[in-house]
Amino acid sequence: MISFNWLSAFKPADNTNVPGVPQQWSEITGYIKITPDNIIKILNPNPEFGQNVMTSLPMIVAEELDADWKNVVVEMGPHDNVKLGPQSTGGSNSVRMYWKPLREAGAAARNMLMQAAAETWKVPIEELTVHVGLIVHSKSMKSGTYGQFASKAAPIPVPKGVKLKDVKSFNVVGSSKKNVEGLKIVSGKPLFGLDYKQEGMLIAMIEHPPAIGMKLKSFDASETLKMPGIKDVFVQKLFEDGFEQAGFDTRTFNDLMVVVGRNTWEVMQGRKKLKVQWEPAGETKNTMGGKREIVVPDELENTDAQLTKMQEFAKKPAQQLRKDGDPETAFKNAAQIIERTYNAPFLAHNCMEPMNFFAHVMDEKAVVAGPLQAPGWSEPTLAKLLGLPADKIEIQMTRMGGGFGRRAYAHYMYEAALISKKVKAPVKLIYTREDDMTYGIYRPMYTATYRAALDANKNLIAFHVKGGGIPEHAVHANRFPAGTVDNYLAEGWQIPSNITIGAFRAPRSNFAAAAEQSFLDELAEAMGKDPIDFRLELLKRGKENPVGKNNEYDAGRYAGVLQMVKEKSGWGKAENKKYSRGVAAYFCHNSYAAHVVDIIMRDGQPYVEKVTSAIDCGVVINPDAAKNMVQGAVVDGIGNAFYGGLTHKNGAAQQTNFHSYRIIRMPEAPRKIDVHFVKNDIDPTGLGEPPFPPVFGAVANALYKANGHRVYEQPFNSQLNKRPGV
Repeated sequence: MISFNWLSAFKPADNTNVPGVPQQWSEITGYIKITPDNIIKILNPNPEFGQNVMTSLPMIVAEELDADWKNVVVEMGPHDNVKLGPQSTGGSNSVRMYWKPLREAGAAARNMLMQAAAETWKVPIEELTVHVGLIVHSKSMKSGTYGQFASKAAPIPVPKGVKLKDVKSFNVVGSSKKNVEGLKIVSGKPLFGLDYKQEGMLIAMIEHPPAIGMKLKSFDASETLKMPGIKDVFVQKLFEDGFEQAGFDTRTFNDLMVVVGRNTWEVMQGRKKLKVQWEPAGETKNTMGGKREIVVPDELENTDAQLTKMQEFAKKPAQQLRKDGDPETAFKNAAQIIERTYNAPFLAHNCMEPMNFFAHVMDEKAVVAGPLQAPGWSEPTLAKLLGLPADKIEIQMTRMGGGFGRRAYAHYMYEAALISKKVKAPVKLIYTREDDMTYGIYRPMYTATYRAALDANKNLIAFHVKGGGIPEHAVHANRFPAGTVDNYLAEGWQIPSNITIGAFRAPRSNFAAAAEQSFLDELAEAMGKDPIDFRLELLKRGKENPVGKNNEYDAGRYAGVLQMVKEKSGWGKAENKKYSRGVAAYFCHNSYAAHVVDIIMRDGQPYVEKVTSAIDCGVVINPDAAKNMVQGAVVDGIGNAFYGGLTHKNGAAQQTNFHSYRIIRMPEAPRKIDVHFVKNDIDPTGLGEPPFPPVFGAVANALYKANGHRVYEQPFNSQLNKRPGV
């Protein structure tokens, strides 16, 4: 999927004017443009939603180009999956996916510039050296900037197989660089989808059913149409019956009650005047790829009933996901069995920028612009809906005000485009916070039961996890502690639902780590062992004599982050006795993360005072930005662990905005988050998601040390006394 051929296929995009920067650009490979006075423009291929790929990905190019970072400007590349690769932000894949292609692009450009210099000076290219944007021929004492040779290098064919730098010689990668968009962000420049404007643009909003499992029956828009600024009110179907949906075409409601007007306020007020009748949606069917049909249940769901149903399903036989040894016999012969069940609710993504998208659909072409994690995944569906070839659709990627997986599902882009086509005008569709939070596409509702068998000497002889959820389970059968116990069983089950779900920061892992790491702590206590030492013992077995052949993780790297966090946190040292400490570690998205959480009690309530983190994600591109990402994951994890939760009554979400959906507040954030990275030369792996899952378990384990009670239900705050004023 990823190949160096992107470069030769790339065509220049329209340049965005940069104040003080000349526009006589010479294109040197598809990612790089250079001016005669040595200003270097590097295109960023991937959508940006706060993970700072606008800085880190160009840094990779600049490293192999051997450019002077002070002379680099960065521009968002155009959407073109064929020429710029997948261009998807998600799965902690941006740096991992582009590491080799961007290095090759930079190295090829460096070689082309050296060829141009060699031809100009009539010397062998082997006699040239480069250093931060300067080409040098030592024998003749000649030197020149990249800008001097850019126009001559541009027509040279892009070379393949250029030797890449040794990681140990890096100068740009591995050094901290400021966010290239930082000044624009803090000075309020228009970067986000909600900032996007076009002359003649109308505003659209959708009145969704009040509950999941209901649909439009009839409406009266007469009062709405009398309101100032209202242009039109109509019903728009998103997918026609039998429409073949792609994997990320998830949508909760198909019949759209649309209000269009001049501005946001007028449309909001006009929407309030609608008189709408709703009715049960009944059982429906979604047609997926390959004409595969998925039946959506007919139900107005309630959280209490869902919990009861999960308890019933947990008692039934489940799908076996992995089995090592003879766990049944081991449990039968055990001297002691420890069994615990963990539950977690639906979670809303709650991106700070609600869903929105601009669309201008014309007869022969369409322009759409907005926050979207993976435009290439959605473009084929958009083309089918509009009846236009993909090359007649321009998708502009704005900066996203958060994503967390939510913006991988492009229903709001499709909706905007169909509304624009209907009204024959440019339109921006806007969701309010309430629209967004109650729409669906949530983190699933999960449960898991963990069992451990101990012999008379308190040795672990068997391990069993049985997980389920609505509408999926969170069991990763081949992850730790699989491979470390002779007798091991993993099972999973799931219950269908009409409540739509979507990827949520570290999908499935965010619950699996919470439950697993809480249980391992309780197990270590029952065995009379230190929780870190117990994990390290298991990992030693996993490294030296692993059970099975399908273990996903590297036991040595996993142990490495635990050893680092033990050292850096001062685990077991007397000066830290003032804290109630909890530890957790997890592997996902090809990376390893461990946290020690320190809790103190203030006014009888627990507060996370400090967090020490150890991360192994291979080569770290931009250390300060990487630390920021880990710190953000830690705060996000603490907030969701304590407060995150969305419930339903008769299909309606009971939390509709931040007054009822609690998120972490500034005084509740840790006073210090100390982040450490394992130094190695391994190619970069994920970072946006791996630090997030183990936070939940570390908080749970620290809470136990603080008050002597284990927490088995998320959010944890529901099991604690509420703080004054909350």
